Amino acid sequence: MRPLPAAAIAAALTAAVLPGLAAVSHAATTHRVLFDATKAETAGNADWIISTSQPDPLKQNASPSSDKDWTGALSSWGIALQKTGQYTLDTLPAGNTITYGTSAALDLKNFDEFVLPEPNIQLSAAEKKALLTFVQNGGGLFLISDHTGSDRNNDGWDSPKIINDLLTNNGVDNTDPFGFSVDLKNISTDHPVAITDSTNPVLNGSFGAVKHSLIANGTTFTLKPADNPNVKGLLFLSTSSPGNTNATFVTSTFGNGRVAIWDDSSPVDDGTGESGKTLYNGWTDSTANNAALALNATAWLAQGSSTGGGGANCATPGQLLANPGFESGATSWTGDATVGTGQTPHAGTRAATFDGTGVTTTNTLSQTVSVPAGCSASLTFWLHVATAETTTTAKYDTFSVAVGSTTVATYSNLDAASGYVQRSVDLSAYAGQSVTLKFTGAEDYEKQTTFVLDDTALTAS
Repeated sequence: MRPLPAAAIAAALTAAVLPGLAAVSHAATTHRVLFDATKAETAGNADWIISTSQPDPLKQNASPSSDKDWTGALSSWGIALQKTGQYTLDTLPAGNTITYGTSAALDLKNFDEFVLPEPNIQLSAAEKKALLTFVQNGGGLFLISDHTGSDRNNDGWDSPKIINDLLTNNGVDNTDPFGFSVDLKNISTDHPVAITDSTNPVLNGSFGAVKHSLIANGTTFTLKPADNPNVKGLLFLSTSSPGNTNATFVTSTFGNGRVAIWDDSSPVDDGTGESGKTLYNGWTDSTANNAALALNATAWLAQGSSTGGGGANCATPGQLLANPGFESGATSWTGDATVGTGQTPHAGTRAATFDGTGVTTTNTLSQTVSVPAGCSASLTFWLHVATAETTTTAKYDTFSVAVGSTTVATYSNLDAASGYVQRSVDLSAYAGQSVTLKFTGAEDYEKQTTFVLDDTALTAS
């Protein structure tokens, strides 16, 4: 982002909303939106927060009417939503981590939408998985990128690099799940043009019509419909035609959720923030429709699922597996593992035994189950590994857990222990799907390893 031309700077905000916004009518549903502040969003001259009062901006001013009532360059965005009466807003403060499926109050499962405005710190592996799972289970994700080289905290990671890493190294779907990538460009200035689509709720929503946006040092996106056919470019550089390149605002879906990405932080900057910051007003720029685009997109993303990111309103919580402790033998399970009393069970009288022959052997047990939409899902089981192997480096004998064709956990002879150890795997990413859960023990032709499984549980919450 760079300073906008003087002719493009609108008059100072008087209400921090679009003209007539207070009269906008929305559905009665209150949408829960969480803004991120953990990824150096205030480094350098950046000020991408809705308020310095975190997590609750209302503690700075409970009835804001102008952009200066909350401190932050995104305060106009937040206040515009607040004034509708249909949104509850919070900030994930610096020093926290992005989570999904925990008991934390600011966990993503408690929100309908997460706004990640120009992140400048790489997301951890757990955070990337949390974000993808949140979207897959019905959450809305609003990403804002900036130009290549916009590394505000000088840690070697700028927002294009960070977002591309999220799309290709997230632990849920590393094959471009949203159907776009961030181009490594620095476009100094442009007024991108919206496609013609009178029915599109982002371009023609209740907050106004969108014809143009702006770039003041930003980038573009490449669309990859072969990776996700639901990807759609809504605005493109003024010098190009709609296609798969030079998009500046993109929407997509993943699982039950929705995604939007903007190419520059300039359009959502309202020009006011913390003391000492050099900021510029793109929010009410008279040559663009930035506020309408931000607010329409926020509304569209927040309505991706009636249950938000899952877990907050799980309709059918509880145990999903039948005969989870094998007390009815192999009933409800398919496969050739030995179910019975041959090995000491964790509890009850029976357990399932895999391998243990000292020759090349593969045993399986599987069960098909429906994971309810809108729920978090956790798989737990007790596993006892006993082995005659003496190696400390190679994994000759393995026990794997798969959902469909995807392996979600693997153990081996190196996990041998004197008794049972409880294992757990987060399967929230499969909410709303019918899946086949499969346990597989595989042993090679040398020294035996026995895997004993008992007291499984796939719990929706």
